[in-house]
Amino acid sequence: MKQKYIKCNVITRCPDCGGAVSTFEHAHKGQEFGAVLIGETHLFNGKRYNFVLYKLMRCAGCGRGGLAKIHYSDRVETGVLESFYPVSIEYVDIPKGVPKEIISEFREAELCASYGANRAASALFRSTLEKILKANGYQKGTLEAKIDKAADDGIITEARRNKVHEDIRVLGNDVLHDDWREISEDEIEDSHHYAQRILEDFYDDRKTVEDILIQKGRLKAQP
Repeated sequence: MKQKYIKCNVITRCPDCGGAVSTFEHAHKGQEFGAVLIGETHLFNGKRYNFVLYKLMRCAGCGRGGLAKIHYSDRVETGVLESFYPVSIEYVDIPKGVPKEIISEFREAELCASYGANRAASALFRSTLEKILKANGYQKGTLEAKIDKAADDGIITEARRNKVHEDIRVLGNDVLHDDWREISEDEIEDSHHYAQRILEDFYDDRKTVEDILIQKGRLKAQP
């Protein structure tokens, strides 16, 4: 999730609360936890600010400490959050039986996304998708063709085909082949979501999927 800066507090996931969304408070009972203020005119994201504030905070749930970096000019309440630590990695559930190397690729993509490395994450979600397809017998052709064949075989729905093309394949291609551009939080959340769905499509009901793949000649029957 995208970290939010509201009324001098930060809303984000807390790793010591099991990744649950929590409020990191800048003060408790009127007592602030401490800060370092740097007074210098500077640019951040194309806008000019007068101060950089490093602010200690505390999770309202478990009490874990955190550190926010905030840019502002007149009132800290209207400042802009640049970064916040700790970062909590957002791991989603995936089915049992997914090959180890695919799990590792998917989890590394989640790690990148949690640290805001969205371009790296989008490339790794694309790589995860291709590894899933190859592991299930879709070896030949472009990634676009592999996705279409999986839909033609009935492994994924037509709606899933469209979303996977748009939110994983094309997004990953933009990073790998096109000019640099920023990848938004919304884009990476969609890519994450549909990469998880593809894992479910192939591994939730593995016996049924394997039977289809064997019938289509993608996999060989085990003796």
